[in-house]
Amino acid sequence: MHIAPYDNKNKPVVDIDDPSVPLNYFNIVKLQEGQVFKYQVPGYETCIVPATGSVDVDIEGDIFMGLGNRGDDVWHGEPEGVYVPSGAKVTLTCISATTETFVAGAKYGKVLDPFEVREHDLVQYGSDDTKTHRKIKHILGQKQHDKVGRLLVSELFTVGQGGWSGFPSHKHDTNRLPDETRHDETYNFRFKPKWGSGLQMLQRTDNKPGDAYHIIEGSTICIDNGYHPCAVLPGYEMYYFTILGGLTQRSLVQYFQPTHAYQVETIPGIKDMIAKFR
Repeated sequence: MHIAPYDNKNKPVVDIDDPSVPLNYFNIVKLQEGQVFKYQVPGYETCIVPATGSVDVDIEGDIFMGLGNRGDDVWHGEPEGVYVPSGAKVTLTCISATTETFVAGAKYGKVLDPFEVREHDLVQYGSDDTKTHRKIKHILGQKQHDKVGRLLVSELFTVGQGGWSGFPSHKHDTNRLPDETRHDETYNFRFKPKWGSGLQMLQRTDNKPGDAYHIIEGSTICIDNGYHPCAVLPGYEMYYFTILGGLTQRSLVQYFQPTHAYQVETIPGIKDMIAKFR
C-alpha cells in the first residue's frame, strides 16, 4: 500500500492495528524550537529517530538530551535514536530551530528498559556494475538484540545515482521457520534532489505480474505481503527509513524469490547485510 505524502499534523501515519501492517507503528512529528509533543502507544515498543534537527526526550523520568545531529536533510549527519518501552509515556522537546522526527514502532507486550543509540552499524553491499550498491545504517540492529523485543529500525541509502534496492527480491510475510518469518515492514522515502522519484514493486507470486507504486519525497509504503524490490531514477539518490516488526521473533528470515535467489551468491556483501537484521 502506498500512502502519498501529506500533512499528518503529528498524528500517526500508520496507527496501531493497521489493517495492512498491524505489527507496525509510524509517526512523523514536526516541531519548532521550544515546542513539545507527548505520546504513548500501548502494546507497541517504539524508537525515536530525528530525521532533521534535535530533540530532548523524557521517558517517564529517564532523560536523553540532544538527540539528533542532522541539518537540512537525512544526508547531513548520522542517525541517532532512543528506544522506548511498550506503552511508556514520552515527551519530546524541540531544541533546534525545527525538527522532523520519526517514531517507529512494533507490537510487543513486554516492558523493557529505555536506552539511547549514538552510534550506528554501517553495512555496505552490492556493486555499481549490478546497480545494487547501497549502505545500511542500523539504529536498532544486531547490537541491540538483547535489549529490544520485536523491533528493527534502519536507514537505507542508495550509493551512487540510480539503481535497485531490496534485490534479490525477497519476502517475509509467512511464519514458517526456519525458512521465513512474518515481519511487517513500513518505509518512508526521501530523495536527493527532492524532486527525484522511484518505483516500489510488490510481486505477490513468483513469475506473475504484481503491483507497482510511484514513490516521491515523503512517500510511505506498507508491505503486507509479496516480494518487494524498489528502484530510484538515474541521476538521483534515494533514502528510506525502515521499520520491521516481527510476529514471533525479532530476527528476520527473508525468503528470496526462487527465480532470483541465485543472485544472493553473486552480489558482494549481501550475506553480511542479511546477518545484521537480527
